[in-house]
Amino acid sequence: MLQEVERHALRRRTGFWPSDRAARARIAIPALCIALVLACGVSLTAGASDTSALHAILALAGLSDSSISASDRIILGAIRLPRIALGALVGAALAVSGALMQGLFRNPLADPGLAGVSAGAALGAAGMIVLGGTLLAPLTALFGFSALPVAAFGGGLATTTILYLTATRRGRTSVATMLLAGIALGAFSGAATGILVYIADDKQLRDLTFWGLGSLAGSTWSKALTVGPLILACLAAAPFLGKKLNALALGEAAAGHMGVPVQRLKSASILLVSAMTGAAVAVSGGIGFVGIVVPHIIRLSVGPDHRTLLPASALLGASLLVLADAFARTIVAPAELPIGIVTATVGAPVFLWLLLKSRAVVDL
Repeated sequence: MLQEVERHALRRRTGFWPSDRAARARIAIPALCIALVLACGVSLTAGASDTSALHAILALAGLSDSSISASDRIILGAIRLPRIALGALVGAALAVSGALMQGLFRNPLADPGLAGVSAGAALGAAGMIVLGGTLLAPLTALFGFSALPVAAFGGGLATTTILYLTATRRGRTSVATMLLAGIALGAFSGAATGILVYIADDKQLRDLTFWGLGSLAGSTWSKALTVGPLILACLAAAPFLGKKLNALALGEAAAGHMGVPVQRLKSASILLVSAMTGAAVAVSGGIGFVGIVVPHIIRLSVGPDHRTLLPASALLGASLLVLADAFARTIVAPAELPIGIVTATVGAPVFLWLLLKSRAVVDL
């Protein structure tokens, strides 16, 4: 009888029966894989070239050479495919980072931006844009065109290290202290970035503005190969934390009694979030709302089980960012809209709708 009451209460709060969620969880991963393939197909054919997806795939696979021109081959192989690959990697990284942060903090509003990781990466990139020809010239000479991504990654990693050292005492990490320290570090990084904006010249100011809005316009295979192995390794490792994050949702003490190494779980989660967010921000700039909206959509659709939530968030985040990039480069063609504007314009209303739908009873 009690279980039936709980089922009715869950139905009133979420609109779904538990059995509905279980059924959706079973088909979520295959359905999202298909959605990602379709999103890549749409993005592959969106743009100035009207080459069909079938012809493009046949031509790039070497199965056809009569229905696609040499210029279209260059457009597809050297421009669109790297953008699709990088967009999928960045979207998956941001979405999984958000899901990990929400599970770690047991707060559905947590995301890498709240912990200051994104702000730290932005500070590193801003420092390289403004000071790359003077104080940071040795780094520019050492890393060449990769200096900006390296600086952004270093900024995110430095912020995470300070965050972890601040919140850790006698071998134990306080999540509450980490959250407050993250807010402080984010504010400090924002202020430092503001100083760099103040001293920047006109060209640097324009570069800072466009970088902060987020874009995949400069995507190349070299960029994808630079951050791809790191992001893919983190995405592959994240699902192994799913069962432990489920236990952590009951509280640290309960998780510890269930045999979960809470301290190692915290360290592993922070390390994965830092690496994925730093790498994503380094190559794409500031792209908001993916990390907070995507896990909410998945959680409301298939439930809070992190064993499904993490891989499903990766697939949906990749699909949404690939589609957002296709929209950004076609809606004002031949110009291009910064992708951060697209994600914020779509993500903010969706997030408000999710909040109204779930009210204050979103499960973790």
